[in-house]
Amino acid sequence: MPTSSSSASPTRKIAAIGAVVALVVALVAIGIAVGKAVEGGSDSGTDAPRAAASVSPQEDDGQQKLYDQLAQQTSRRTDGDPLAVGKKDAPVVLVEYADYQCSFCGRFTRETQPELIKKFVDDGTLRIEFRNFTIYGADSERAARASWAAGQQGKFWQMHDELYAKTNKGSALAEDKLVEMARKSGVADLDRFRGDLNGAAAEAALKKDQNEGYGIGVQSTPSFLVNGRPIAGAQPTAVFEQTVRQAAEQAKKAGKADKAGKADGAAEGSGKAEGSGKAEGSGKAEEPAK
Repeated sequence: MPTSSSSASPTRKIAAIGAVVALVVALVAIGIAVGKAVEGGSDSGTDAPRAAASVSPQEDDGQQKLYDQLAQQTSRRTDGDPLAVGKKDAPVVLVEYADYQCSFCGRFTRETQPELIKKFVDDGTLRIEFRNFTIYGADSERAARASWAAGQQGKFWQMHDELYAKTNKGSALAEDKLVEMARKSGVADLDRFRGDLNGAAAEAALKKDQNEGYGIGVQSTPSFLVNGRPIAGAQPTAVFEQTVRQAAEQAKKAGKADKAGKADGAAEGSGKAEGSGKAEGSGKAEEPAK
């Protein structure tokens, strides 16, 4: 699997070392400890998938708290986000960190994502949020900005799928080639597309995604979080389905517990108020006449 470029600045590397990084390390360690699910491929290849964080049927409260914290830090749930698909309030959010020159990112897009959309996004269970996490340099960054630019005209996912229809590298991601992909993707205003691709807003959006990834210790693509549960690499579709179901069940339990806690709190408050009222009334009734 590809790893982050060695040219990353020392400041960026230092920034990635902290409490949040420790959190991710702990999460990955949990996954490896409870089991590994590795997709076939060359173990020595730079693009080979890593072990996924398997789902443990006996996750304790401490582990779940770590997942919840990481989900809160990374799930944006922004209205009208062109780089997201699924309901804003879906109980499960899958965040993907990917590079358009990454062949295993393309495999996930072609083979697994359509199944997840059909089984979980369409019924309101899952939301998918994409992050441009570029690790292959200028060509990857140009493609990432192009996908963002297409999103400004409502065609992010069409451009995303076009970029991943096959593994495109180097000169295949030159600006003119990207403009042609945008045309095929249905982007209407290609002049605006060029302007957005090269604009400051696209650069800022890309840096935001990159900084988020570096901030939580992402070093390879594709990397995923499913309600905070880490999955590394283009794992078999069954791994993602299992993790989404686990996260949905946990979200359901958490929702029930939250409702029960609020109900108990309301009942307790009502009881105290009622008791106080009765005690005050009784005291007045028994007050001796003067």
